[in-house]
Amino acid sequence: MKGLYFQQSSTNGEITFVFQEKENLPITEDNFVKLQVKACALSQINTKLLAEMKMEKDFFPVGREVAGIVLDGILPLDSEDPGLCEVIRVHEHYLVHKPEKVTWTEAAGTIRDGVRAYTALHYLSQLSPGKSVLIMDGASAFGTIAIQLAHHRGAKVISTACSLEDKQCLERLRPSIARVIDVSNGKVHIAESCLEETGGLGVDIVLDAGVRLYSKDDESAVKLQLLPHKHDIITLLGVGGHWITTEESLQLDPPDSRCLFLKGATVAFLNDEIWNLSNVQQGKYLCILKDVMEKLSAGVFRPHLDEPIPLYEAKVSMEVVQKNQGRKKQVVQF
Repeated sequence: MKGLYFQQSSTNGEITFVFQEKENLPITEDNFVKLQVKACALSQINTKLLAEMKMEKDFFPVGREVAGIVLDGILPLDSEDPGLCEVIRVHEHYLVHKPEKVTWTEAAGTIRDGVRAYTALHYLSQLSPGKSVLIMDGASAFGTIAIQLAHHRGAKVISTACSLEDKQCLERLRPSIARVIDVSNGKVHIAESCLEETGGLGVDIVLDAGVRLYSKDDESAVKLQLLPHKHDIITLLGVGGHWITTEESLQLDPPDSRCLFLKGATVAFLNDEIWNLSNVQQGKYLCILKDVMEKLSAGVFRPHLDEPIPLYEAKVSMEVVQKNQGRKKQVVQF
Protein backbone atom coordinates (compact mmCIF):
# COMPACT_ATOMS: atom_id res chain seq x y z
CA MET A 1 0.00 0.00 0.00
CA LYS A 2 1.57 3.28 -1.15
CA GLY A 3 1.37 6.72 0.47
CA LEU A 4 2.67 10.18 -0.49
CA TYR A 5 5.45 11.70 1.63
CA PHE A 6 7.71 14.74 1.36
CA GLN A 7 11.42 15.02 1.96
CA GLN A 8 13.26 18.28 2.62
CA SER A 9 16.85 18.78 1.50
CA SER A 10 19.22 19.59 4.37
CA THR A 11 21.35 21.81 2.11
CA ASN A 12 18.93 24.15 0.30
CA GLY A 13 15.61 23.32 2.02
CA GLU A 14 14.02 22.22 -1.27
CA ILE A 15 11.01 19.91 -0.91
CA THR A 16 10.48 16.79 -3.01
CA PHE A 17 7.39 14.58 -2.97
CA VAL A 18 7.72 10.81 -3.25
CA PHE A 19 5.45 7.77 -3.10
CA GLN A 20 6.60 5.23 -0.51
CA GLU A 21 5.43 1.74 0.27
CA LYS A 22 3.64 1.94 3.61
CA GLU A 23 3.80 -0.78 6.24
CA ASN A 24 0.58 -2.56 7.17
CA LEU A 25 -1.41 -0.73 9.84
CA PRO A 26 -0.77 -1.94 13.41
CA ILE A 27 -3.55 -3.55 15.41
CA THR A 28 -6.10 -0.87 16.25
CA GLU A 29 -5.75 0.44 19.81
CA ASP A 30 -8.43 1.90 22.07
CA ASN A 31 -10.05 5.02 20.57
CA PHE A 32 -8.35 4.46 17.18
CA VAL A 33 -10.20 3.47 14.01
CA LYS A 34 -9.24 2.38 10.52
CA LEU A 35 -10.53 4.71 7.86
CA GLN A 36 -10.92 3.83 4.20
CA VAL A 37 -10.04 7.09 2.46
CA LYS A 38 -12.37 8.22 -0.32
CA ALA A 39 -10.98 11.75 -0.83
CA CYS A 40 -8.06 13.83 0.45
CA ALA A 41 -7.58 17.58 -0.09
CA LEU A 42 -4.15 19.10 -0.70
CA SER A 43 -2.83 22.08 1.27
CA GLN A 44 0.52 23.81 1.61
CA ILE A 45 2.88 22.25 4.16
CA ASN A 46 4.29 24.68 6.73
CA THR A 47 7.82 23.31 6.97
CA LYS A 48 8.90 26.16 9.24
CA LEU A 49 6.24 25.22 11.81
CA LEU A 50 7.25 21.55 11.66
CA ALA A 51 10.87 22.53 12.32
CA GLU A 52 9.93 24.76 15.26
CA MET A 53 7.78 21.97 16.71
CA LYS A 54 10.74 19.53 16.41
CA MET A 55 8.62 17.28 14.18
CA GLU A 56 11.00 16.88 11.25
CA LYS A 57 11.45 13.38 9.79
CA ASP A 58 13.29 11.88 6.83
CA PHE A 59 9.92 11.31 5.15
CA PHE A 60 6.88 13.26 6.37
CA PRO A 61 3.33 12.14 5.43
CA VAL A 62 1.33 14.34 3.03
CA GLY A 63 -2.43 14.95 3.10
CA ARG A 64 -4.42 15.58 6.29
CA GLU A 65 -7.89 16.68 5.16
CA VAL A 66 -9.56 13.34 4.52
CA ALA A 67 -13.04 11.97 3.98
CA GLY A 68 -13.75 8.26 4.12
CA ILE A 69 -16.23 5.52 4.82
CA VAL A 70 -18.43 6.41 7.82
CA LEU A 71 -16.21 9.21 9.15
CA ASP A 72 -14.34 12.32 8.08
CA GLY A 73 -11.80 14.71 9.65
CA ILE A 74 -8.40 16.39 9.70
CA LEU A 75 -5.41 14.28 10.67
CA PRO A 76 -3.40 15.73 13.57
CA LEU A 77 -0.11 17.49 12.86
CA ASP A 78 1.90 14.56 14.28
CA SER A 79 0.04 11.83 12.35
CA GLU A 80 2.34 9.11 11.03
CA ASP A 81 -0.09 8.17 8.24
CA PRO A 82 -0.45 10.16 5.01
CA GLY A 83 -4.01 11.01 4.06
CA LEU A 84 -3.02 10.15 0.48
CA CYS A 85 -3.27 6.44 1.13
CA GLU A 86 -6.11 3.94 0.75
CA VAL A 87 -6.44 3.03 4.46
CA ILE A 88 -5.22 4.99 7.49
CA ARG A 89 -5.38 4.72 11.27
CA VAL A 90 -6.70 7.75 13.14
CA HIS A 91 -7.87 8.64 16.65
CA GLU A 92 -11.62 9.13 17.03
CA HIS A 93 -11.08 12.59 18.55
CA TYR A 94 -10.11 13.88 15.10
CA LEU A 95 -13.21 12.59 13.31
CA VAL A 96 -16.71 13.86 12.68
CA HIS A 97 -19.69 12.32 10.86
CA LYS A 98 -20.23 13.33 7.24
CA PRO A 99 -23.82 14.22 6.29
CA GLU A 100 -25.34 12.09 3.54
CA LYS A 101 -25.91 15.08 1.21
CA VAL A 102 -22.21 15.97 1.26
CA THR A 103 -19.89 14.27 -1.26
CA TRP A 104 -16.48 12.89 -0.32
CA THR A 105 -14.65 15.57 -2.30
CA GLU A 106 -16.75 18.39 -0.82
CA ALA A 107 -16.09 17.15 2.71
CA ALA A 108 -12.33 16.81 2.25
CA GLY A 109 -12.09 20.07 0.28
CA THR A 110 -13.98 22.19 2.81
CA ILE A 111 -13.03 20.92 6.25
CA ARG A 112 -9.71 22.73 6.72
CA ASP A 113 -10.72 26.07 5.18
CA GLY A 114 -13.90 25.88 7.26
CA VAL A 115 -11.87 25.44 10.44
CA ARG A 116 -9.60 28.34 9.47
CA ALA A 117 -12.57 30.61 8.75
CA TYR A 118 -14.21 29.72 12.08
CA THR A 119 -10.95 30.30 13.93
CA ALA A 120 -10.48 33.73 12.34
CA LEU A 121 -14.01 35.10 12.37
CA HIS A 122 -15.55 33.44 15.43
CA TYR A 123 -12.79 32.80 17.96
CA LEU A 124 -10.28 35.54 17.10
CA SER A 125 -12.62 38.40 16.16
CA GLN A 126 -16.13 37.60 17.51
CA LEU A 127 -17.92 38.37 14.26
CA SER A 128 -21.53 39.51 14.71
CA PRO A 129 -24.35 40.90 12.51
CA GLY A 130 -23.77 44.39 11.14
CA LYS A 131 -19.97 44.26 11.39
CA SER A 132 -17.85 45.18 8.36
CA VAL A 133 -15.19 42.70 7.26
CA LEU A 134 -12.32 43.03 4.79
CA ILE A 135 -11.29 39.60 3.46
CA MET A 136 -8.15 39.79 1.37
CA ASP A 137 -7.84 37.57 -1.73
CA GLY A 138 -11.46 36.51 -1.48
CA ALA A 139 -11.37 34.35 -4.63
CA SER A 140 -8.93 31.88 -3.07
CA ALA A 141 -10.29 28.59 -1.71
CA PHE A 142 -10.00 29.87 1.87
CA GLY A 143 -11.22 33.39 1.05
CA THR A 144 -14.39 32.03 -0.54
CA ILE A 145 -15.31 30.03 2.58
CA ALA A 146 -14.50 33.00 4.85
CA ILE A 147 -16.76 35.28 2.77
CA GLN A 148 -19.62 32.77 2.94
CA LEU A 149 -19.28 32.44 6.73
CA ALA A 150 -19.19 36.24 7.15
CA HIS A 151 -22.32 36.66 5.03
CA HIS A 152 -24.06 33.91 6.99
CA ARG A 153 -23.32 35.82 10.20
CA GLY A 154 -24.86 39.00 8.76
CA ALA A 155 -21.67 40.95 8.13
CA LYS A 156 -20.94 43.50 5.41
CA VAL A 157 -18.10 42.05 3.31
CA ILE A 158 -15.41 43.87 1.33
CA SER A 159 -12.82 41.84 -0.57
CA THR A 160 -9.78 42.21 -2.81
CA ALA A 161 -9.19 40.57 -6.19
CA CYS A 162 -5.74 39.75 -7.58
CA SER A 163 -6.84 39.44 -11.23
CA LEU A 164 -9.75 40.21 -13.55
CA GLU A 165 -10.83 36.55 -13.33
CA ASP A 166 -10.87 36.76 -9.51
CA LYS A 167 -12.87 40.01 -9.67
CA GLN A 168 -15.51 38.41 -11.88
CA CYS A 169 -15.64 35.35 -9.61
CA LEU A 170 -16.25 37.54 -6.54
CA GLU A 171 -18.90 39.63 -8.29
CA ARG A 172 -20.86 36.46 -9.05
CA LEU A 173 -21.09 35.45 -5.38
CA ARG A 174 -24.49 35.58 -3.69
CA PRO A 175 -25.21 37.29 -1.34
CA SER A 176 -23.26 39.98 -3.17
CA ILE A 177 -20.10 41.58 -1.77
CA ALA A 178 -20.39 45.26 -0.80
CA ARG A 179 -17.24 46.17 -2.73
CA VAL A 180 -14.63 44.23 -4.70
CA ILE A 181 -11.28 46.05 -4.79
CA ASP A 182 -9.16 45.08 -7.82
CA VAL A 183 -5.50 45.28 -6.76
CA SER A 184 -4.11 43.57 -9.89
CA ASN A 185 -2.76 46.76 -11.46
CA GLY A 186 -1.22 48.09 -8.23
CA LYS A 187 -2.89 51.49 -8.63
CA VAL A 188 -5.83 51.14 -6.22
CA HIS A 189 -5.34 52.33 -2.64
CA ILE A 190 -7.00 49.76 -0.36
CA ALA A 191 -7.23 52.03 2.68
CA GLU A 192 -8.99 54.80 0.73
CA SER A 193 -11.47 52.34 -0.80
CA CYS A 194 -12.35 50.80 2.58
CA LEU A 195 -12.73 54.15 4.33
CA GLU A 196 -14.95 55.38 1.49
CA GLU A 197 -17.13 52.24 1.73
CA THR A 198 -17.50 52.59 5.52
CA GLY A 199 -18.14 56.34 5.58
CA GLY A 200 -14.71 57.07 7.04
CA LEU A 201 -15.23 54.79 10.08
CA GLY A 202 -12.94 51.97 8.96
CA VAL A 203 -13.65 48.23 8.93
CA ASP A 204 -14.29 46.21 12.07
CA ILE A 205 -12.38 43.08 11.05
CA VAL A 206 -9.49 42.58 8.62
CA LEU A 207 -8.49 39.08 7.52
CA ASP A 208 -5.31 39.41 5.48
CA ALA A 209 -3.59 37.02 3.08
CA GLY A 210 -0.12 38.32 3.88
CA VAL A 211 1.27 41.86 4.11
CA ARG A 212 4.24 43.88 2.94
CA LEU A 213 6.63 44.50 5.80
CA TYR A 214 9.63 46.31 4.37
CA SER A 215 10.66 49.01 1.91
CA LYS A 216 10.19 48.62 -1.84
CA ASP A 217 13.76 47.49 -2.44
CA ASP A 218 13.47 44.48 -0.11
CA GLU A 219 10.46 42.68 -1.61
CA SER A 220 9.46 41.15 -4.94
CA ALA A 221 7.47 43.08 -7.54
CA VAL A 222 4.56 40.64 -7.31
CA LYS A 223 4.33 41.02 -3.54
CA LEU A 224 4.53 44.80 -3.83
CA GLN A 225 1.65 44.84 -6.30
CA LEU A 226 -0.79 42.38 -4.68
CA LEU A 227 -0.23 42.75 -0.93
CA PRO A 228 -1.06 45.82 1.17
CA HIS A 229 1.51 47.44 3.43
CA LYS A 230 0.95 46.95 7.15
CA HIS A 231 0.41 50.73 7.45
CA ASP A 232 -2.51 50.50 5.02
CA ILE A 233 -4.22 47.88 7.18
CA ILE A 234 -3.69 49.89 10.37
CA THR A 235 -5.12 52.97 8.61
CA LEU A 236 -8.30 51.25 7.37
CA LEU A 237 -8.96 49.49 10.70
CA GLY A 238 -11.82 51.01 12.68
CA VAL A 239 -11.96 51.84 16.40
CA GLY A 240 -12.02 48.62 18.43
CA GLY A 241 -11.24 46.67 15.26
CA HIS A 242 -9.57 43.25 14.92
CA TRP A 243 -6.70 42.54 12.53
CA ILE A 244 -6.38 38.79 11.88
CA THR A 245 -3.08 38.16 10.15
CA THR A 246 -1.57 35.15 8.39
CA GLU A 247 1.84 36.89 8.35
CA GLU A 248 3.84 34.89 10.90
CA SER A 249 6.81 37.31 10.70
CA LEU A 250 4.76 40.47 11.27
CA GLN A 251 6.82 43.28 12.81
CA LEU A 252 5.17 46.31 14.39
CA ASP A 253 7.22 49.43 15.04
CA PRO A 254 6.43 51.76 17.99
CA PRO A 255 4.39 54.17 15.78
CA ASP A 256 2.34 51.20 14.54
CA SER A 257 1.66 50.04 18.09
CA ARG A 258 0.77 53.58 19.14
CA CYS A 259 -1.82 53.88 16.36
CA LEU A 260 -3.35 50.49 17.28
CA PHE A 261 -3.42 51.58 20.94
CA LEU A 262 -5.26 54.80 20.12
CA LYS A 263 -7.86 52.81 18.18
CA GLY A 264 -8.16 50.17 20.89
CA ALA A 265 -7.55 47.63 18.13
CA THR A 266 -6.18 44.10 18.42
CA VAL A 267 -3.86 41.96 16.32
CA ALA A 268 -4.28 38.17 16.29
CA PHE A 269 -2.34 35.52 14.41
CA LEU A 270 -4.26 32.92 12.43
CA ASN A 271 -2.69 29.51 13.10
CA ASP A 272 -5.36 26.83 12.66
CA GLU A 273 -2.99 24.17 14.05
CA ILE A 274 -3.67 25.41 17.60
CA TRP A 275 -6.66 23.06 17.83
CA ASN A 276 -4.34 20.06 17.47
CA LEU A 277 -1.62 21.34 19.80
CA SER A 278 -3.58 21.09 23.05
CA ASN A 279 -6.15 18.55 24.25
CA VAL A 280 -7.81 21.34 26.24
CA GLN A 281 -9.35 22.63 23.00
CA GLN A 282 -10.67 19.24 21.84
CA GLY A 283 -14.33 19.93 22.62
CA LYS A 284 -14.37 23.24 20.75
CA TYR A 285 -12.50 21.66 17.85
CA LEU A 286 -15.05 18.88 17.42
CA CYS A 287 -17.89 21.43 17.59
CA ILE A 288 -16.25 23.41 14.77
CA LEU A 289 -15.77 20.29 12.62
CA LYS A 290 -19.42 19.31 13.13
CA ASP A 291 -20.69 22.82 12.36
CA VAL A 292 -18.58 23.04 9.18
CA MET A 293 -20.13 19.79 7.92
CA GLU A 294 -23.65 20.96 8.80
CA LYS A 295 -23.16 24.27 6.97
CA LEU A 296 -21.75 22.42 3.98
CA SER A 297 -24.82 20.15 3.96
CA ALA A 298 -27.15 23.17 4.27
CA GLY A 299 -25.50 24.99 1.35
CA VAL A 300 -24.02 27.81 3.43
CA PHE A 301 -20.54 26.71 2.36
CA ARG A 302 -19.97 26.24 -1.38
CA PRO A 303 -16.30 25.32 -1.73
CA HIS A 304 -14.14 26.52 -4.62
CA LEU A 305 -12.98 23.07 -5.81
CA ASP A 306 -10.97 22.01 -8.81
CA GLU A 307 -11.83 18.83 -10.70
CA PRO A 308 -10.92 15.75 -8.55
CA ILE A 309 -7.66 14.06 -9.53
CA PRO A 310 -6.53 10.42 -9.22
CA LEU A 311 -3.86 9.34 -6.72
CA TYR A 312 -1.14 8.96 -9.34
CA GLU A 313 -1.37 12.70 -10.14
CA ALA A 314 -1.09 13.72 -6.46
CA LYS A 315 2.69 14.21 -6.56
CA VAL A 316 2.59 16.75 -9.41
CA SER A 317 -0.47 18.51 -7.96
CA MET A 318 1.13 18.77 -4.52
CA GLU A 319 4.18 20.47 -6.05
CA VAL A 320 1.86 23.11 -7.53
CA VAL A 321 0.00 23.52 -4.21
CA GLN A 322 3.26 23.87 -2.26
CA LYS A 323 4.32 26.73 -4.54
CA ASN A 324 0.93 28.39 -3.92
CA GLN A 325 0.22 28.49 -7.65
CA GLY A 326 -3.31 27.05 -7.65
CA ARG A 327 -6.50 29.04 -7.02
CA LYS A 328 -9.05 26.27 -6.53
CA LYS A 329 -8.82 23.56 -3.88
CA GLN A 330 -7.20 20.38 -5.17
CA VAL A 331 -8.76 17.10 -4.00
CA VAL A 332 -7.51 13.57 -4.67
CA GLN A 333 -10.34 11.10 -5.21
CA PHE A 334 -9.83 7.37 -4.52
